[in-house]
Amino acid sequence: MEKPEEKSSEQEKFKHDLALIEAALYVAGRPLDLKTLSSLIEPRSKKRAEKLAETLREEYKMRDTALEVLKLDDKRFVFQLKSEYTPRVRRLSLRPLLSVGPLKTLSYVAYRQPVLQSQVIDVRGEHAYGHLKELEDQGLIIRERVGKSRMLRTTEFFADYFGLSHDLRTMKRQLKSAFEDFTKTETTEEESPKSA
Repeated sequence: MEKPEEKSSEQEKFKHDLALIEAALYVAGRPLDLKTLSSLIEPRSKKRAEKLAETLREEYKMRDTALEVLKLDDKRFVFQLKSEYTPRVRRLSLRPLLSVGPLKTLSYVAYRQPVLQSQVIDVRGEHAYGHLKELEDQGLIIRERVGKSRMLRTTEFFADYFGLSHDLRTMKRQLKSAFEDFTKTETTEEESPKSA
């Protein structure tokens, strides 16, 4: 039978480890896998890391705040703003990762990948060469030589940064859904009357 002081010590350790997981998800700003999360706690256990992350997810669900902890299909966890708040506060973020042009080029690559660079240039125009260099420099895409052309793909960092699955089919479904949601939001904002 556990002594009261042992039980209290275990509860304190659990609370401490829970705070570590929360801090890691907050600082990362992208999904983290169980291997990464378990490296923060002692003993290093993926099972314990998952239990902690699940507890944190439930706590945020109960708080009913603008923030949430999500569990992705591949057992990665991410701390993020709930999507319904994003349109209203987006302009307050310090600086977007990408300007509109490179973001559109990245969206095209992500949804069509693997895609030839020449196809991206045909669709997005000559200015897309600069976009592709910027995206590659930021580690969001890779360009692989295929004959005289280059094949473009997104990286794991891209998937992590945007909270997407590493599985290509799942990622494309997630992107399609995000594009549809964005289009609905934009249409709704354009139709709603402007307040004076």
